[in-house]
Amino acid sequence: MVLAIMLLFVTILCALAVFRELKTNNFFAVAFAGISTLVFGFFSIMTIISQFTSSGGGH
Repeated sequence: MVLAIMLLFVTILCALAVFRELKTNNFFAVAFAGISTLVFGFFSIMTIISQFTSSGGGH
């Protein structure tokens, strides 16, 4: 569960970076921050779902 929380924290930071770079009109950085937000968000959500639906073997 710690991994999911860390990934969620990174997702929030990436989302903040998207808005910060939009204000400076740096669209190359917006693209990378947006892709990072999507990737880390996907992995955080899937990790949380995996923790709740696993039948055992994990902590």
